[in-house]
Order: sequence, then C-alpha cells, then structure tokens
Amino acid sequence: MDRRAFLAGTGAAFLTAPFVAEAQQPAKVPRIGFLTTPSPTAAAYYLEAFREGLRELGYVEGKTIAIEYRFAEGRPERLPVLAAELVRLKVDVIVTGGPPAPEDAKQATSTIPIVFAVAGDPVGEGLVASLARPGGNITGLASIAAEVVGKQLELLKEVVPKISRVAVLLNPSHSAHPLMARQAEGAARALGMQLHILQAGSPAEIDAAFAAMRSQGVGGVLVLRGSLFLAQRAQIAALAAKSRLPAVYGTREEAEAGGLMAYGASLPLLYRRAATYVDKILKGAKPADLPVEQPTKFELIINLKTAKALGLTISPSLRQRADELI
Repeated sequence: MDRRAFLAGTGAAFLTAPFVAEAQQPAKVPRIGFLTTPSPTAAAYYLEAFREGLRELGYVEGKTIAIEYRFAEGRPERLPVLAAELVRLKVDVIVTGGPPAPEDAKQATSTIPIVFAVAGDPVGEGLVASLARPGGNITGLASIAAEVVGKQLELLKEVVPKISRVAVLLNPSHSAHPLMARQAEGAARALGMQLHILQAGSPAEIDAAFAAMRSQGVGGVLVLRGSLFLAQRAQIAALAAKSRLPAVYGTREEAEAGGLMAYGASLPLLYRRAATYVDKILKGAKPADLPVEQPTKFELIINLKTAKALGLTISPSLRQRADELI
C-alpha cells in the first residue's frame, strides 16, 4: 500500500468513526411530568386514559417515554412544591389535571411546555391569552362550555318540575367555580329558580354544606365539576341520598357513585386527547401555537336506582336522550 492510499484510508476511518459512535448512542427518552391534586387511587382511571392515548400514538412507558408522577393527595396547597420538583427534574413537558394544578405549574416555569387536560375557563383563569392563540408555554383542553351549567339545571327541573330552590356546591379554591356559579345564576333566573351558593373546600366542609342545605329547605343540588368533589363523589352521593335531595353533577363517575344525574364532557376522553398535545410538543410544536381544544361531545348519565330511591320518575323522552342508564 503506498503512502497516499494509506492516508486516504486512515482519513476515511477517522471521518467515519464519530458517526458510528453517534449512531450507537441510545436515543434520549423524553420525560413527562404529571401533576394532579387527587391521590394515585382517585386519579387512576383518568391516568390510564392518558397512558392509553400515549400508547395509541406509539409511546411505551418505561421504554420510549418516562413519566414522573406527582400527586397532591387531595391537598392542593402541596401543588406548588410538587410543580417545582418537576421543574428541577427538567422534564420535557408537564401535564396537569384540573385546577389549581395548571395555575401552579404555570407559576413554576415559563419555559417548560405545559398541557392542561382539564380547565374550566382557560382565558378567564389567566392560563392563556386566547383559545385560538394561547401564547406562552401552556395550552390544553377546556372541560366546560358556557351552556353546560344551564343544561344541568334544565335537567334537574325536568326531573323535578316543581323545584324552585337549588343549592350550588362550590369549591372556593377552584379557579373556574366563580364563573360557573355566575353561569348558574343566569340560567336559574331564566328557569325561575332561586340559588343558594354553598362553599366547601374539604370533606368536613362538604358535610357542613349538606347540613345547611337541609336547613334552607332546598329541593335539589348542583355539584360543580372539580377534582375535590370528584374525589369525594361517594361521600356526596351518600349525603344527597340521606338528605333526599336530587343532585346533578358534571362527570359520569359521580353518577356511577350513586349520584342521580351527570351531564358533561368525558374526563377519560379529555385525558386521552391530552396525549396528542404531548406528542405534538415532543415533535417540536410550541404550546403558544396549539389552540385550546373545547369539548364537542357531552354525555348524559342517569342513575335509575337513585331515582327510584328518591321516588322520582324519569320520563321516557329523558331516558332516550341519555347516553347511559345505570
């Protein structure tokens, strides 16, 4: 081999070697931070929907993607600390459950992309600049539309035609509940109803709220949609049954726990859709350019066993409109 051939071969080897070494480096596994208020047990069913959404997009947890879970165990005051932990871990994207988790994640970072799976009024809550152009580092899915609370009251009046006084169970720490209460007041006026707003931010306060309902002589209850009331759905259903109060809720799971009726967007579907936002962000999309998705399908669930226990008759037309009869 002459000198020029040797040098050419050596140069080729040096040029090739870095590329071979680079090709052999293991691919970086993206990390998702998941921040939510309830305990792992309470969050399990919608977490599984989120994982299912990731699997449908080709991700395998523990292999092609990693998830760092942070649960506040029903104590929203822990969320800022948990959000800060995820920021220190330098996760690639943070996914949050319902309020106040999105707000706490946004306070913790202005650079890591954030996807909220559930938000009542993203613009009113200050999460995004607009639904079409969120701006900043946060986007996701809205869980309610303006007409939902009014529809819930209409359903309650359809089942209990003579109802005139309705309690509204509100969580003062839920950022969307003031808006929902205002929407309920507007709908109540049109229906000839008088609302009694009762606040509850803990299980003990829920007990106290139902005691107040009994003393105020209300004829039914609107339970606003939120993580605390969802986590305490069995407690609330039992209190409503004990007080013989027909109640309408925002999620299927609350009707399944013994609530009379539920009308709202599907939580598992929202979390499954959140996975599509994660996928787009990991592929280079910016949250600022991803419009907030609003629910287009709402489901009506009626618990016939609860209706019978309360001595209520569900009309054939309402049965036909229901997505599910329990």
